[in-house]
Amino acid sequence: MHAVGGVLGLIIEIATKGIEVLAVVIIIAGVAIGTVRFLLRGASNQTYEEYKQILDKALLLGLNILVAADIVRTVALDPTIANIIGLGLLVVVRTFLSWALFVELNERWPWEPERVALRDNP
Repeated sequence: MHAVGGVLGLIIEIATKGIEVLAVVIIIAGVAIGTVRFLLRGASNQTYEEYKQILDKALLLGLNILVAADIVRTVALDPTIANIIGLGLLVVVRTFLSWALFVELNERWPWEPERVALRDNP
């Protein structure tokens, strides 16, 4: 049984589907744009690193948006104990993936300060 029914429930369901589609579009666009740029610029260490960064950023953003859709759906439409536990597990898995992507992208833990590139000043 849905916690929200009728027209409001339908609007929330459509909104969550729209949020999920947005996340998938962002991921697909990141893969497509990154791949095209990588192929046009030729394979080198620099283009590979840029390719990885584009993919990581698209995946990270897409995962965060998917978590938002899951939270809205579970809390607004069907907040049963089983669904909330399932949401919790899903958020834990997606959070772990987001952290792994963040660490790979930034080469540091989220709580560490950003590293400043050293410049050669003769």
